[in-house]
Amino acid sequence: MRAVRILARREFAAYFATPLAAVFLVIFLFLAGLFTFEFGGLFERGQADLRPFFQFHPWLYLFLVPAIAMRLWAEERRLGTIELLMTLPVRLRDLVLGKFLAAWAFCGLALLCTTPIWATVAWLGDPDHGVIVASYLGSFLMAGAFLAIGSFVSALTKNQVIAFIVGVLVCFVFLFLGYPVFLDFLSGWAPRFLVETVASWSFLTHFQALSRGVLDLRDVLFFLSTIVVFLAMNGLVIDWKKAA
Repeated sequence: MRAVRILARREFAAYFATPLAAVFLVIFLFLAGLFTFEFGGLFERGQADLRPFFQFHPWLYLFLVPAIAMRLWAEERRLGTIELLMTLPVRLRDLVLGKFLAAWAFCGLALLCTTPIWATVAWLGDPDHGVIVASYLGSFLMAGAFLAIGSFVSALTKNQVIAFIVGVLVCFVFLFLGYPVFLDFLSGWAPRFLVETVASWSFLTHFQALSRGVLDLRDVLFFLSTIVVFLAMNGLVIDWKKAA
């Protein structure tokens, strides 16, 4: 784990060596505020909760998280520095995990910067803080799942634009599986168990459960399992391309 910590710190610091970190944080906070106050009508609702804030997170992450993930491996391959990484005295799984944890910590920092919205709601009313904490946890886990998918896609190509587009498409599939319009269409002809199975693969289904304050271990394990699976696939792709 020492190697993972060193790699994660190096990668995390690299975000702030370029304007990328500032640009992402500004865009994320601007969009989060816009969706919460303008489209979500936080004040107009007259309720002390953060539901308008969290309900847009899946769609924010759909574009912003793949934008972070697209450079994780594609940039290394484009610059030819991936060969240098492979010569370091660390295991491949440490490299994959270190890069992922750095990006996930950066997403966590972006989420942490939104806590003034929480403080505002707490000052104006008496929100259920347990629900808000569960929603933050769900949002963080969902960001990690998006990031793991994006990291895997980034390992497949050295073109960041392609990595971004494919990452968005794959993440969209995982969201759309739980979208009410799609589930209503599916329930019109498919048996109930099939509809429930499809919905259980959706990030939207598990995030919405957590954002309601229902801290179900199955929802947490779903996101963690998704992260583990895609990081394992990420390692396999890097190993395969190294052998090729």
